[in-house]
Amino acid sequence: MAVFTPLDADEVSGLLAGFDLGRLTDLQGIASGIENTNYFVTTTGGRFVLTVFERLDATQLPFYLQLMHHLAGHDIPVPDPMADRDGRVLHTLKGKPAAIVTRLRGHSELTPSTAHCAQIGDCMARMHLATRDFPLRQPNLRGLAWQRDTIARLLPLLDPARRSLLQAELDHQCALADSPGWSALPRGAVHADLFRDNALFDDERLSGVFDWYFAGVDTWIFDLTVALNDWCIDLNSGAFDTERHDALLSAYTAVRGLQDVEHRHLGDALRAAALRFWTSRLADVMLPRSAQLLTPHDPAHFERVLRLRLQDANATAAA
Repeated sequence: MAVFTPLDADEVSGLLAGFDLGRLTDLQGIASGIENTNYFVTTTGGRFVLTVFERLDATQLPFYLQLMHHLAGHDIPVPDPMADRDGRVLHTLKGKPAAIVTRLRGHSELTPSTAHCAQIGDCMARMHLATRDFPLRQPNLRGLAWQRDTIARLLPLLDPARRSLLQAELDHQCALADSPGWSALPRGAVHADLFRDNALFDDERLSGVFDWYFAGVDTWIFDLTVALNDWCIDLNSGAFDTERHDALLSAYTAVRGLQDVEHRHLGDALRAAALRFWTSRLADVMLPRSAQLLTPHDPAHFERVLRLRLQDANATAAA
């Protein structure tokens, strides 16, 4: 959600002319995030978010936009894409795909309590169940195929210790992906990036889950472990806070109980989630793109998380 593509009021007003959303009254670039250009758009008819997609193309975007619309129809609090007078939700600005979605109320809770974590677990389980009848399929574009390609470019840039860790974990996850157990895991459309800054709370109640542009079909426990690795840890150390961890997991399983195969692979999925975000953060720092407002996240954070999840796995194996 950095600003890679600057827009002015006249350009946005021109786009709005095709909608029944009112006249533009305010336009603000959103500095947080690292993938797309986002603006808060306020009109005489309401509050919206305009996204210009920097990497995704027009053939990939219907999956994301229709998934959000599908979930909104199942009472999941997500941004709903707005259609213009011709019924189109996908547009073009400066030669790039763009869309306008509803702006959710509330604020991100960056120091979550057990109550916040429980609401995330409950919402995620309902999201997963709601995707069972979602007909579109698109792979997780930051899955193992992307990780293999990106890690190959990163390895020559790393010191020996980090190079060894990154390669070893990639090898483990590739072998795991080909195993019968992993193939048997329940899967469907997932958010794949539900960090604490991608959810909103209003009066301590979850009011929205946004930034769906990493979504794709993957295992549901991968989605769950992405959330566990962020909402339920101490950000300085990467260690789990037991109460928050248990609150999120218990709330999730109260709605959708985990299968035995998911329990067996939960530790592997926690490692997979840590690897995915360590890889992307390394790429943001070492293989950067330019942007007007871009602050890459520290890759050392998910290196610490991965090392801790490996310690947990070794301790479990030794028990």
